[in-house]
Amino acid sequence: MPAPDSQPIKLLMIDKTGDQKTHEWVYQLLRSNLLCGRIAPGIPLTIRGLAQLLDVSPMPVREALHRLACEGAVTVKNNRRVIVPTMTSEKFKELCDLRILLETHAAEGALPYITAENIATLEKLDAQIDQAVEAYNVDDISLRNQAFHRCLYQANPFQISVPLIESLWLQLGPFSRIAIDKLEKAYLVDRHAEALESLRQRNAFGLRRAIEADIRDGIASINTVEGIHDYF
Repeated sequence: MPAPDSQPIKLLMIDKTGDQKTHEWVYQLLRSNLLCGRIAPGIPLTIRGLAQLLDVSPMPVREALHRLACEGAVTVKNNRRVIVPTMTSEKFKELCDLRILLETHAAEGALPYITAENIATLEKLDAQIDQAVEAYNVDDISLRNQAFHRCLYQANPFQISVPLIESLWLQLGPFSRIAIDKLEKAYLVDRHAEALESLRQRNAFGLRRAIEADIRDGIASINTVEGIHDYF
């Protein structure tokens, strides 16, 4: 595996909207890059380097990294450098177990609030995922998959689990990207179609089963990648 310092950072750029503050844009941009794994584990980040890369002052970068550190996405070292934490087998298992626990809970909690409009939106998101898989656009596969799950869970207006779930995604994203980049196939079984059918039928058990299977399929795919455990 190449040394972290030898790997250049190639960020996925997102447009800054007219009414968006610079500090919020920097945060959302870095967050999206962590969610889709563009910033690899162990890569050192500096406030000055990111500020130059994004053509902004150091202040919004410092604020964004502080917020991301609070979410568990990055770690601040003693030398003031910031890195994406490396993964261990124990941490990977714990994060995956928590995903299953929280996301099946969130899906079931959203079910009573699901409307025909919600289902139509989820169907569009699932179609976008299929397009990303067909093109094998790794960024879109990750981000659109997360958008599908987020849209489902947020149908519950009283939910408080999405920030917790997104913290898990942030911690898993950089490591999962290593595996996704090496996969020859993805999403052999469309568990989202199963989830959508369960939503139409108001079938809580089927919905929990589909969400759990979706997460476990992803875990199994990662574990099948040759040499993946060398990255722990």
